[in-house]
Amino acid sequence: MTDPAGPAHLDPAAVRAALTMGQAVEALGPALAAVVRGELDQPPRLVLDGGRVLVMAATHGGTGDTVVKTVSVSLDHGGRAPAIAGTVLWVDGGTGRAAFTADGAEITALRTGAVAGLATSLLAAPDARRLTVLGSGRQAAAQVDAMLAIRPIDDVTVCSRTPANAAAFADALRRRAPGLTVRTEGDADAAVAAADVVCCATSAREPLFRTSSLPGRVHVNAVGSFRSDMSELPPDLLTTASAVVVDDVAGCLDESGEVAAALRAGLDLAALRPLGELAAAPSHPAPSGRTVFKSVGCAALDWAVAARLAARVTAPLS
Repeated sequence: MTDPAGPAHLDPAAVRAALTMGQAVEALGPALAAVVRGELDQPPRLVLDGGRVLVMAATHGGTGDTVVKTVSVSLDHGGRAPAIAGTVLWVDGGTGRAAFTADGAEITALRTGAVAGLATSLLAAPDARRLTVLGSGRQAAAQVDAMLAIRPIDDVTVCSRTPANAAAFADALRRRAPGLTVRTEGDADAAVAAADVVCCATSAREPLFRTSSLPGRVHVNAVGSFRSDMSELPPDLLTTASAVVVDDVAGCLDESGEVAAALRAGLDLAALRPLGELAAAPSHPAPSGRTVFKSVGCAALDWAVAARLAARVTAPLS
């Protein structure tokens, strides 16, 4: 954070120090349930320059607390999940003043990991311990952190199109979590074959693996693609899954290549369940078979994380 006498800004280290991944997962459920109840308003995000610049906002109808996030996105770095830079602004509803800013890339990684963590906590087997992560960038690291926070993961397989990136990611993970068994696998179909949970965090434009390569009971998160011309999952995974859950139905209909392809292949639109509905009734038993969670990102996620951070920031922006 900057000097207390000046504008409050949370850099990446300050965001990580203020909020753990587990706390972020806990924050998202109530926020997404509030969206379902109509208490949290998130208009469609503004997409500029073919998706290179995104502007997202959400406001709470009761408190007036508002978040605005502006980010730039680059896909030109070897096919990994998008490189993101940007800023989050929090406006306190009680004073009407901007209260703080925070690093947009760190908030995005935290809330994207956390939303997959929330979905996994509601959909994956309680004893899931084998994780496969497809991708080797910042978003992939956040996915692993989230899975470690909500399931007894002790075995991680890393798969990336670039073997050197997978090896570096695996080495870093071993240093962060020495108790894990960590391996790399160059073939995505082989990587997912024994997984309890699969996390996809890439900028792929074609499905990463075949549905037939998955175990009969597995939960799959897909968070990397965010445009209609991008897709990490095969359509028949969604059409045959026992549950297909999304962070934002409208957003996924507009921006998810996976959802668009699955709808063309026969997926019933009514089968898309908003995560907020599950979060509002978390006592329901987890579905059996294969389950899918798709996220394109929505402002409610940024709002939830920023609201938790707001309690730790007191210096208003001038």
